Amino acid sequence: IAFAYGGWQTATFVAGEMRDARRDLSYGLLIGVGGVVALYLAVNLACLRVLGPAGLDATTTPASDVIRIALGERGAQWVAIAITISTLGFLSQSMLTAPRVYYAMARDGLFFNSVGKVFGRWGTPVVAIVLQGFAAIVIACSGTYGEILNFEVTVDFIFFGMTAAALFILRWRDIGTVRFVYRAPGHPFTTALFVLSCAGIVVSAVIASPRNSAIALCIMLAALPVYYLWTRFRRAQSKFRQ
Repeated sequence: IAFAYGGWQTATFVAGEMRDARRDLSYGLLIGVGGVVALYLAVNLACLRVLGPAGLDATTTPASDVIRIALGERGAQWVAIAITISTLGFLSQSMLTAPRVYYAMARDGLFFNSVGKVFGRWGTPVVAIVLQGFAAIVIACSGTYGEILNFEVTVDFIFFGMTAAALFILRWRDIGTVRFVYRAPGHPFTTALFVLSCAGIVVSAVIASPRNSAIALCIMLAALPVYYLWTRFRRAQSKFRQ
């Protein structure tokens, strides 16, 4: 369920491509998340009404089953094809957004310089896109769909919680116009609620699948020594050039 409502955070990865990121990103997230919630709830209500709780528990393809009842076998086949095609939309946004993280890291001196290069008229980060494709292939071959999903949810919600918790520090430090740039209606209550919700989801994931969660946490924590060594190397390199 958590994964079904995820993906909204990737819009922030391309904030640098927006003309007015503060305005466009805010409206985009509100409209996008609101639309997805409304659509998902409508689909779930339709499935629940047609199949009932027992029917939903007995199937792994509820949408196709609902259409099969309403439109017959041919209709179910078309829905299955449409669902398959819809995954291309997810792949497209992944190719657009995820490489921008590598690109930004390289521009900040936290990754290989070549990854921060752009090519062509449109400034496409080709190296970052190729790297993302390679990483996706490795992840896809690393386990079953359920295992990979558990990895993703565990790590994702840890970062969600940490990102939201950082807002408390930003408000406390009050750097520049941070109170006006980072608007958060209901803060600190809404922020605290979000952080606690993320913590609850992570704990639930760990309880449901401790082995996969432990692997995901180890992979995430392995980045800490890499970050330390990389920044230390960069500082030494900068001093040497001076």
